[in-house]
Order: sequence, then C-alpha cells, then structure tokens
Amino acid sequence: MNFTKTTQAIFYNLKAFPIQQMLDFDYVCQRTLPSIAAIVHPGRNGVHKAFFGAKEITLPVYESFAEAAEKHPQADVLINFASFRSAFTSSKEALSFPSIKTAVIVAEGVPERETKELIALAQKEKKMVIGPSTVGGIAAGSFRIGGYAGGGMENLLRARLYRPGSVGLVSKSGGMMNELFNILARATDGIKEGIAIGGDLYPGSTLLDHMLRFEADLDIKLIVGLGELGGRQEYEIIEAKKTGKLTKPILMWVTGTCASLFPWEVQFGHAGAKAGKEEESAAAKNKALREAGILVPASFEDLEKTLAHQYQHLVQQGIIIPAPESQRPSLPLDFDIALKRGLIRKATHFTTTISSDIGEEPTYGTIPVSAIIKQNYSLGEVIGLLWFKKSLPPYFSKFLELCLVLCADHGPAVSGAHNAIVAARAGKDVISALCSGLLTIGPRFGGAIDDASRYFKDAVDKNISPEQFVEEMKQKRILIPGIGHLVKSKRNPDKRVELLKDFARKNLPNTEYLNYALKVEKITTQKAENLILNVDGCLGALFVDALVSCGQFNAEEINEMIEIGYMNGLFGLARSIGLIGHILDQKRLKEPLYRHPTEDIFYRLE
Repeated sequence: MNFTKTTQAIFYNLKAFPIQQMLDFDYVCQRTLPSIAAIVHPGRNGVHKAFFGAKEITLPVYESFAEAAEKHPQADVLINFASFRSAFTSSKEALSFPSIKTAVIVAEGVPERETKELIALAQKEKKMVIGPSTVGGIAAGSFRIGGYAGGGMENLLRARLYRPGSVGLVSKSGGMMNELFNILARATDGIKEGIAIGGDLYPGSTLLDHMLRFEADLDIKLIVGLGELGGRQEYEIIEAKKTGKLTKPILMWVTGTCASLFPWEVQFGHAGAKAGKEEESAAAKNKALREAGILVPASFEDLEKTLAHQYQHLVQQGIIIPAPESQRPSLPLDFDIALKRGLIRKATHFTTTISSDIGEEPTYGTIPVSAIIKQNYSLGEVIGLLWFKKSLPPYFSKFLELCLVLCADHGPAVSGAHNAIVAARAGKDVISALCSGLLTIGPRFGGAIDDASRYFKDAVDKNISPEQFVEEMKQKRILIPGIGHLVKSKRNPDKRVELLKDFARKNLPNTEYLNYALKVEKITTQKAENLILNVDGCLGALFVDALVSCGQFNAEEINEMIEIGYMNGLFGLARSIGLIGHILDQKRLKEPLYRHPTEDIFYRLE
C-alpha cells in the first residue's frame, strides 16, 4: 500500500464536509487530480458539487459500489463513512473488488466479530484495513486518508503536511496523531506518512503492520509510534525489532502511565485501552520497548526533545537530508467563513421590510409572533402588519376582513373557479389547480377592483364632475371599471354592495370616493338598469376611502399602493379560499375531466 499524488478513493456515504476536507488538502498539496474519484450513496444517483481550490467540480454519485468500481478502476482506496450498522457489509463488498487495495473504516462500534472477519478477508486478499474507529491518516503532500485526519486546515498548514518529510508515524489515537503532527513539525522535517489505526481491541491493521510498511519505504528514515495501555501490539514490535524485521531507528511512547496511580483497573476512552495484566500496562510496555533498543523518552513531556535530538543525529550522519521548505500554500476561503470573519462584505440580492426570522422568533413588522398571538390580533390586523406595515385602525382591519368574506367565492361559473375545477378534474394537485384559477385574475376577473380604485380616485382628485367623467370615458371608449352587472340591476341590487355601503356608512370616517362612485351610478343607470355600481367598483372606491381617511398614509404612498395593485392582492387572497374549496370538492367527487359533446362547441370558420 502506497499513497501518492495520483491515488484516488471511492467515498462511501455522501458526507459533504469530509469530502470537501479531502479536496482542500489536495489543493494545498498542488495535486492536479482530485483524490476522490466517485461517491457511493445507496438510493441516489447523480453528481455532488464540491470545490477543488477556487474551481467548482462535480463528483459522480452512484447507487451501488459495483457500478462505481467498474467505472473507476483506478480508485484503489475505500473511504468508508457508513454507520456501524452497515460498515461491515459495505467494506466486505469493497474488498471483494480487485481494484480496491485499502479500506478505511471510520465508524465506531463495529462488532468485533465483524472486524475479525474483515481482517481475515483482507489478509487472504493481501489487502489492508485501517480502522474501524479511525480518523484515517495523512500522506504528506499526497493524500488525505479520510476527511478528519490532521484536524483543520490551519493545523495541516502549521504542521507542514502539504509536503513530505522523513518520518513515518503510526498511532492508535487519532487525536494524539494530530498533536504529534505538530510536535514532529517542530522537532523534525515532518512526516512522510501518518496513520491512526483506531482504538478498538482488534484493529484492521496493527502498529506493526504500518511500521513494516515504513521499513520498506526508502523515503522514511525515522519511525515514530504511539501506543497505549492494553493489548500486546507493542510486544509484536519488540519481536520484529529483535528478529531484524525492523532496522530503522524507532522512537515510541505508550500512553496511559497515569493508570498506575489508581488503585483500581482503569478503562480509558478506547475499547482497547484497558490493561488486564501487568505486562499490558503502559509502564511495562515502555520498559520492554526501551530494553529492546527502541528509543523511549522519560515521559511524554520529553518526547519532543528526544525526537529533535534523534533527528539531528540522523541528519549529522547523513541518513536524513532535511526536506526542503516550500512556500506555505493558501486555500481560498469559503464565502460563509470569510463573511463570518469579517474579511469580505457582500450586498444582499433581496430586501424585505415586512417580516424577519433571524431572531429568536419571527416578527411581523417589529412585533414578535408571540405578542400577536397573546394580543389576539385579527386576520385583518395581521394583513395590516404584513401588507401595509402599520397597525391599522379597527375599521380598516374590519374592512379587509369583509373583503375576504365577500370575495371568497362567486360560484363555479366564473373563469377562475372554472379553470381550477378543470385542473382538479384533470388530476392536478391542489396548488397547481389553484394556480390555474388565480392566473385568470385580470381586468375582466378581479382586476376591475384596481382599475375602479384608479379611475375614481383620479376623477375625484382632479375635481372632475361625475357627468364629465362618464362622458370622457365614453369618448375614450373605455368601459367604466366597477360599473355594470350581468344579472343584477337597479331593481335587483347586489346584496354584497348593500352590505359594503352599510358597513362604510357606519364605520368609515369619510366616504368621499364611494359617494362619487354612487353619483356615477345614478348617471349610468339612466342609460341601462344593469349599469349599477358592482362589488368591484364598491370595493375599489371604499379602499381609497379607507386609505385616505385613516390618516396613516401620505398621497404618494396611497398612489403607490393603488398602482401596485393592493386590491388585486386582496382579491387573490380572498378568491383562493373559494377556489381551494372547489378544488377539494372535485377531488372528493373523484370525477374525471369531462369531455364536451360536439353540440356544446360552436365552430366559427372564416
């Protein structure tokens, strides 16, 4: 097993953060090829976007490992981020493919029986397992074995892991491996490779397995190992040293010497960090290592000094030629990180002034939702906060609610309801059918409210008499918005208009615009009894009266709201209630889309 600048891995389980961490290390190592060839994520196919330096790239995502291995035979490493429940089956499958030489298992809690089976399989196939319970490792300047080894990018750069040194490091603990990276960077020219085998009682590969790899690596001149109390791995190293399998200088330390201070048996964080016998204690192991000719410091505090002394000795002997220093690389900062650190500023794309959800609770305007509930805000008052950004007078809020009630529905024959019903019968979902109905709102359906507001306000503000207004509209050949009804007339008035007029006279301080619209109605009904002020015209006139009489808006704001189409918004909100009712009704009836018989269609050919 050898990790180089061309080594590629198949990453199991789509974990965006460690994937990006591996690619970031590639960039600072000046790799030209991403270290991840593909991602396997059961149940998903497609691509995953990530950064390779400042450039955005896509990594293929496969549903099965077999497909990934077939399409990327050059990838010989599995980085397995599967859970402890599926780590065994996914690793076993990967090891059965000839292209995979190394499996790195991150999951903690993998049953020992399953780990032993993986070890047996790897030995049979002459492959390597790192882990379980491992953070992986680092091949300095070449390959990050998993996304967590070495810590954050600042630590990787501080430890000069972007270029290879002369030391091979193997540790049971991933956290202590990261600390040793820094110690080695200060005391030596750094590592060529560092591996954390994991703290389980039965690791996929042992301290000795990796030391033997370092022994065979001509670029590694000094081997450093970090063991811990419990187990017998260190005695395997002693035996290899005695039999000549390990000839390079070795420096080791076994952690857990403090366990002897306790009168009871101590279990440290790792599953294997428990000395069942005296010979498995840290003190006994350190003594045995020292007696075998392996360099062991007096304490962990002396580790850095001992390392520096041994390194300088090897340099003086010409065994180590210090790795040349190179310019410390830099990695482009992610936007979110740079923004958080205050290194950049960026204008927002959108601005909203009606609400906010960035605090402890959402606010409508400046009022917390909890206060709105506590104070029993009505629907009209909430519309006032969100649409007008003000606490409107009670009569204005009541007017808005009255509009919702009166405009909620007008039967199934109007264009909006008809379209919504057809869409529902065609099998469309509720939202799609609702959109079909709402999209018909315009000058001939609902939009007359806005136009009535505009025309009546313009005429009153310009002091145009009702007679002159009607004559001018006639000359311009413009139908007066809000005037006229198909079935209602002067003798058969629209009940909704009567209710609105009664509300206005009892609640609004001033009804100047409604009065003007009623004067126009007197003129138009002289020509035809059905040219009455309809509900659209009445709503439009009263909306202007409410805006003007409440005294909370200036002339410019009122004109802007009328021009924007606030009343159309209110009509759309109200009509949504009825349209959804028609849609749900059709879905309950479960009738298919009807077909028009030929006699119901009039054909006009010209």
